[in-house]
Amino acid sequence: MPDVGTLPFWLILIKVLGVFVFLLVMTLFSIVFERKIVGRMQNRIGPNRTGPWGVLQSLADGLKLAFKEEIIPVLADKPVYFIAPIISAVPAFVAFSVIPFGPEVSIFGHHTLLQLTDLPVGVLVTFACSALGVYGIVLAGWSSGSTYPLLGGLRSAAQMISYEVAMGLSLVAVFLFSGTMSTSGIVFQQRHEWNVLGLFVSFAVYAIAVVGETNRAPFDLPEAESELVGGYQTEYSSFKFAMFYLAEYINMVTVSALAATLFLGGWRAPWPLSLWHGANAGWWPILWFTGKVVAGIFMFVWLRGTLPRLRYDQFMSFGWKALIPINLVWILTITAVHVLRDRGWEWWRAIAVPAAVVLLIVVVPGLMIWEKSRAERAGERAADEEDDRLQPETFPIPPLDLLVPKPPRELAAVSVGKPAAPLASSATLPPGGTDD
Repeated sequence: MPDVGTLPFWLILIKVLGVFVFLLVMTLFSIVFERKIVGRMQNRIGPNRTGPWGVLQSLADGLKLAFKEEIIPVLADKPVYFIAPIISAVPAFVAFSVIPFGPEVSIFGHHTLLQLTDLPVGVLVTFACSALGVYGIVLAGWSSGSTYPLLGGLRSAAQMISYEVAMGLSLVAVFLFSGTMSTSGIVFQQRHEWNVLGLFVSFAVYAIAVVGETNRAPFDLPEAESELVGGYQTEYSSFKFAMFYLAEYINMVTVSALAATLFLGGWRAPWPLSLWHGANAGWWPILWFTGKVVAGIFMFVWLRGTLPRLRYDQFMSFGWKALIPINLVWILTITAVHVLRDRGWEWWRAIAVPAAVVLLIVVVPGLMIWEKSRAERAGERAADEEDDRLQPETFPIPPLDLLVPKPPRELAAVSVGKPAAPLASSATLPPGGTDD
């Protein structure tokens, strides 16, 4: 992006304001959009009172949160407690600075690209900003002085480590395909064919990993209401509480925009709109880019309204035992294809040979191991069911030594006003302690 250093200061401010306003508007839209879509999935109306069709409901909620009473826990570490929401929100805004919105346009007579800035390692900037946001969550959980927020913060840290690895590995194949880490360079490389067609495995892994990265359902374990009340933000209220949700929704917009940039052609028009010569010129690409971002947000909402929350052990096992191994095998395959193509092999041979090797060495043994473990688990379940069937149906009773012995007969008689009968000898008493 050669014109960054030569732009006038006022034009840079316009770009900064444009990115800021775009993220705020997309956040307000995403909240209403999510509530409407989930309401439709659950056969209910959703917000329909504030504004036409309820579109101003999220704005009303934001204003209401800003003016609510703020309650600070007595045991909170106040400096860290105050700065934690800021640490979560600021990287969410910064991550969008390298995302290209469109091609070169004219703004008040100055020709500039619709992008705030570009770097040779622009994708890594977004990657680093998404990793920094977890510090705010961890510090919020620790500084609240409460158990449940601390557990939510620790969950988020472990979750970030697990799924950040899978997310980063899914980008390696994109760098191999594009030959650059610049976001604008990656979009330019997709002018003929989108990366999702050749890197569908990387796209699938990325799509799963970013759901865990943004703490969204079914991976919203840091704020699981069923066992953590509210997670890391339990002790927050008023505007600080709103900042955490602002960061969550901006991160959702950012990862959707990054998916569009890396895999879906960026701001380029989809087919058949791309047949129109003016589709990728002027201000029209902003519309195509926004549509792709909204499609990504819809996928987040769809997952929330469809899937139940995973257990924590299932979630961590899926990240380490499924996503990361699949990504590593995929990267090795893509690298082998590139090396063979550089050596002059035909494209079908360059793809067939690594695919056959992966099939014989990885896929077939993996399926055999999985089938064996599945059969073992099925045998264990069958054995447990057989044991349950053979055991008679009994009600649980306490041990006999915990049973309270009945009172002696003379005490029972005295309690009802009758003369007491003589006690039997201890030799004739049954084990329970009485003769009845």
